[in-house]
Amino acid sequence: MENFSLILAIVVVTALAFDFTNGFHDTANAMATTISTGALKPKVAVAMSAVLNLVGAFLSVEVANTISKGLVDETGIRPEVIFAALVGAILWNLLTWLVGLPSSSSHALMGGLIGATIASAGMGAVHGDALVTKVLIPAVAAPIVAGVAAMLATRLSYSLGKKADGKAAAKGYRTGQIASAGLVSLAHGTNDAQKTMGIITLALVAGGAVAPDSDPPTWVILSAGLAIALGTYLGGWRIIRTMGKGLTELQPQQGFAAQTSAATVILASSHLGFSLSTTHSVSGSVMGAGLGRKGGVVRWSTATRMFVAWGLTLPAAALVGALAESVTNLGDWGTAVVAVFLVASSAVIWKISRREVVDASNVNESDEPAGVVTTAIAAVTPPPTGTVTEDLTATIPAPPVTPEPAAPPKHRLSPHTKEASP
Repeated sequence: MENFSLILAIVVVTALAFDFTNGFHDTANAMATTISTGALKPKVAVAMSAVLNLVGAFLSVEVANTISKGLVDETGIRPEVIFAALVGAILWNLLTWLVGLPSSSSHALMGGLIGATIASAGMGAVHGDALVTKVLIPAVAAPIVAGVAAMLATRLSYSLGKKADGKAAAKGYRTGQIASAGLVSLAHGTNDAQKTMGIITLALVAGGAVAPDSDPPTWVILSAGLAIALGTYLGGWRIIRTMGKGLTELQPQQGFAAQTSAATVILASSHLGFSLSTTHSVSGSVMGAGLGRKGGVVRWSTATRMFVAWGLTLPAAALVGALAESVTNLGDWGTAVVAVFLVASSAVIWKISRREVVDASNVNESDEPAGVVTTAIAAVTPPPTGTVTEDLTATIPAPPVTPEPAAPPKHRLSPHTKEASP
């Protein structure tokens, strides 16, 4: 019993560690556009987002129930399986944060859980219908719906604001951005914080600490909300840079449209119990807002890398979760080996990240290449009017000057001496 209690405690601590990485990994979802357009200062933005994530964690438990009751068969799950699932999710979060790619923490968690469950109890322990209807379909639909909504909202904003005073309109949209960013943060708390609540509740059910089909206990809701709020406050600056500057250049109107569209999609999915990726929703809305402005350009090179990361998230986390479960299945020493591997790998990733520090002071300095489309547009842009004449004489070396020979000296004649006739 003591050994089991220790394992359960390790699972809970690891779940909260995942929740912490989820917080700083997904800060960009709420605050990247607000920071990039200058509506809020970086540190103020992440502090506001942290508080609202904590509040959002208490608003609903529908998504938590999807994780703890709907995705896998909880009767055949051991705490070690959940620990292995969390290892896969944490490592994927850290790797994508290191390279600045906004991938889905939610899908990393579910991928790790699916892989570890299959390695432990077989394919039959995974509820395929719930996986398709509440995970895979929303994963594809969310960025499309949010992107189209943001594109239309952006065009409507520019159309309605044609005759408005430029400075007054910009100020109004910045105020709207702050409100919509707060709404996204609140929505993030209602969706992503609940996933950790669900995974902890599943561990408690597997360990016999709570009855099957139970809702998350209050202490689980509070601890998950605090963990994701703390991670959010620290700020995932690398991903904020990619989301705010790497995908497209946003103006206040676009930022407001993107955040409002994403918040609407996330809140609707939380109400329905869909384990939606907030990263997919916000990324789709940012690209839609970029396309909605006349002359706006999306950096498709960055978007392509992001799409590849999205496609790899579920299988990569599932593979790591399955391997970790195979090792933990060997006994207590196997669990210890996996724990040491997780800590060591996390430390190495952190050490590598210090080679190029991204923080609040340089988050808006994007070094992302323009990409093929932007480069092509720049290539056909007419040159500036007026011609510049180069002075070529400065580049042609002058011929060497040969000094003239000195004239022979003239002899002065005496006044009594006459020159001889020739």
